[in-house]
Amino acid sequence: MSNADIIAAHYAASDRGDLDGMLAPFADDIAWTEAAGFPYAGTYIGPDAVAANVFQRIQEEWDDYTVAIDEVIDGGDVVVGIGTYSGTYRETGRFFAARVAHVWRVAGGKVVAFEQFTDTELVNRALRP
Repeated sequence: MSNADIIAAHYAASDRGDLDGMLAPFADDIAWTEAAGFPYAGTYIGPDAVAANVFQRIQEEWDDYTVAIDEVIDGGDVVVGIGTYSGTYRETGRFFAARVAHVWRVAGGKVVAFEQFTDTELVNRALRP
């Protein structure tokens, strides 16, 4: 399985709502970075921290939150996913859509790092009444 296949499998698990499948390729010490200005900004270490501080919060705070990846670019140890985030923030009822790029770093068949790039202002507008 190529590194791009590993990342594509993560996205497929996300599409199914399969948290275990999403976390399966993560190294025990994965460094997961959400963009500065994003509601969950910061770097989380380890699959449990990512699940609690990103995936669980998205599930609790958003309706129909979607990560629609259009393209997975195989750069060997670096894989890039390009797509669109969208969803409705429950507290305000406001919808957003924003393009996104994910940079994944893979070593030994495990994801060791992730970094998100997106237009955080588009996301944050949904949080404001």
